[in-house]
Amino acid sequence: MRFTGQKLSSTLLLGTALALVFAAPDFALAQSADDATERDGESTTLKPLIIESEAEPAHAPVSGYVATHSATGSKTGTAIEEIPQSVSVIGRKEMDSRGVDKVDEALRYTAGVFTQPYGSDTDTNWFFIRGFEATQSGAYLDGLQNYAYGFGAFLVNDYNLERVEVLRGAASVLYGSTNPGGMVNYVSKRPTDVPLRRLEFSVTETGKYGTGIDFSDKLSNVAAYRLTGNFTNGDEQADDNEGFLGTVAPSFAWTPNEDTSLTLLSSFTFVDGKHNGGLGFLPYFGTAKDAPYGKIDPETNFSEPDLDKNLRRQVMVGYELEHDLNDDLTFRQNARIGHADIHEIYYYPSGYATGGTSPTTTNYDLDRWGFEHRTQITSIGLDNQLEQRFETGALDHTLLGGIDLKRFDMSRKEYSGAGTDIDPLNPVHGTAQVTRSAYLDQDIVMNQIGVYAQDQIRFGDGWITTLNGRYDYVKTDGDDPISRYNNYSETTGEWSGRAGLAYTFDNGLTPYVSAATFFNPVLGSSSQGVYEPETGSQYEAGLKYVPNSFDGLFTVAVFDLTRQNVITGTFQNERQLGEVNSQGIEFEAKANITENLLLSASATAYDLEVTKDEDASVIGKQPVTVPTEMATLGLDYTIRQGTLSGLRLGGGVRYQGASYADEANQYEVPAATLFDAGLGYGVENQWNLSLNVSNLFDKEYVAGCSSATACGYGEGRTALLKLTLDL
Repeated sequence: MRFTGQKLSSTLLLGTALALVFAAPDFALAQSADDATERDGESTTLKPLIIESEAEPAHAPVSGYVATHSATGSKTGTAIEEIPQSVSVIGRKEMDSRGVDKVDEALRYTAGVFTQPYGSDTDTNWFFIRGFEATQSGAYLDGLQNYAYGFGAFLVNDYNLERVEVLRGAASVLYGSTNPGGMVNYVSKRPTDVPLRRLEFSVTETGKYGTGIDFSDKLSNVAAYRLTGNFTNGDEQADDNEGFLGTVAPSFAWTPNEDTSLTLLSSFTFVDGKHNGGLGFLPYFGTAKDAPYGKIDPETNFSEPDLDKNLRRQVMVGYELEHDLNDDLTFRQNARIGHADIHEIYYYPSGYATGGTSPTTTNYDLDRWGFEHRTQITSIGLDNQLEQRFETGALDHTLLGGIDLKRFDMSRKEYSGAGTDIDPLNPVHGTAQVTRSAYLDQDIVMNQIGVYAQDQIRFGDGWITTLNGRYDYVKTDGDDPISRYNNYSETTGEWSGRAGLAYTFDNGLTPYVSAATFFNPVLGSSSQGVYEPETGSQYEAGLKYVPNSFDGLFTVAVFDLTRQNVITGTFQNERQLGEVNSQGIEFEAKANITENLLLSASATAYDLEVTKDEDASVIGKQPVTVPTEMATLGLDYTIRQGTLSGLRLGGGVRYQGASYADEANQYEVPAATLFDAGLGYGVENQWNLSLNVSNLFDKEYVAGCSSATACGYGEGRTALLKLTLDL
């Protein structure tokens, strides 16, 4: 199956048309100036308008909705239009305007990203990029990987973040092992140059109360601090789903001179809550389609509330050191160590007790399983970088070389046991459950060291070439005394590369092309041996546009991405014979049209196809869960004059296309269109009261299914009322 012409042409025309519409004023202004000169009847030299300003630091607050620079796609502070891949940045302003209450909510309006595929999940930030699940190997914090495996993952709180950045496509050449579809880099808040004393108080429609603090100030001429914290307690949407979350993130900046800076970053998180009632494990018939009895209520809790537990203790501490050895040579070192101790217990449905996917009798009870795990993870990341700027003839080079190290330690014990059946229409809780027994008791250690180089070459008054190379050495060990196939030891090495070419025109248009390869280690083994890393390649071409008349960034990208060594086969007899191809087109627009009017828009269309598999019947089929069409439009308008000065109005629409619940593509999950709204009023730098409502019309829909017996309702209508005080 090839990328369909209708999807390609319609999305490309949409993106190009919007880019040209916004580009038109710039062309018109230039033409008007030329005509005026000709009418004067003489040759006139117009003095150029030169605006002198420092480049936006890669971790700085975003002005409105439009970021200009990012380090995620290059590890250097590079203008986004010069990066030869598609990059998105969601800043603090955009997150606050939308009432983001969880990190994955910040990605709802981002091209190429499918988020919250199983609905609301309080303990995981879920996201797919370009069709591939990136939750575990595609999450980064301040440029260092937050690797996750199984149920061992770090939880990042949105309140502690300044930006959320997305690099779409292969990223191994910069970061080593990572997801083939791309990565999400969370950028922490840092100490500010001016005093900040902010308090936030919030409440949701379900009765979850929150308090936020954000304080920052200088301690001296060379030192500053920042302290952010967020504490919530109360109910979520599912029945009997309540809990407490608290996080504190102190940071400290020291700049002894203009050549040296040191920033300490840390966070401490505690969670004592419950799960969403097993709502990501519901049958296709009864959610996406009617069962004989109709559909299951999305707020029903199918766990055991008295037994359910979600307990987390987590700490992360790190630093960023930068020193200019001279005007053209800079050394950077970024490091972090993180530890999490997680204990979870929950019960979840597993199809119908009679019939599995669909009930075959008038007994509509759902089968259930009980699950428990105790997991401890420790992650260490260290990235050393040396950046040299120099010239060779007509070529301007920004040469980056580096060595980074990663270590991931995990100790996990998992238990399961058959649970009692439960009625989907009238669930009864409190029935005695059988004792869960251990089936896994494993220790995992993964060590990785990578050596990389990048040369960004500027020449010819607009040309930019980006060349990358990297080699990674990875060693993994697994030890489990009670499970045969969880014992393994593997050492491997992989090369990654990227080559990109772009040209920046004076009118703000930048076409680009790039090619890159990737790899991603796969932990585990089967009777066929230890798993090898997944590998693959990506080809991308696009057009980026930065208007001269207002702040904006418009991106259209087409890509062809192939993922190889995908695991296929039956349980404990898996082999890596699979291959999946993703090819498509993405459009994204971010614009501060005026100081008062902000815009965000995106459109995504792609084909996902299984091109190789041990089961020949699924070749040519679309993988489960992910829709191949998505689109969004968001607007935010603030009145700054007159009687209504300080009033903010916002709204948005999100569309996700159909997806599949099974590998044979027999069970289609219907498309859905959702509306969001926001209203705010306040006095700048004093106070602000806001109300944000997601899924305004409370549409009942299935967000996605990982199988025909594991579907998740999308989040229903949620409302967040928030009061912000600047003291």
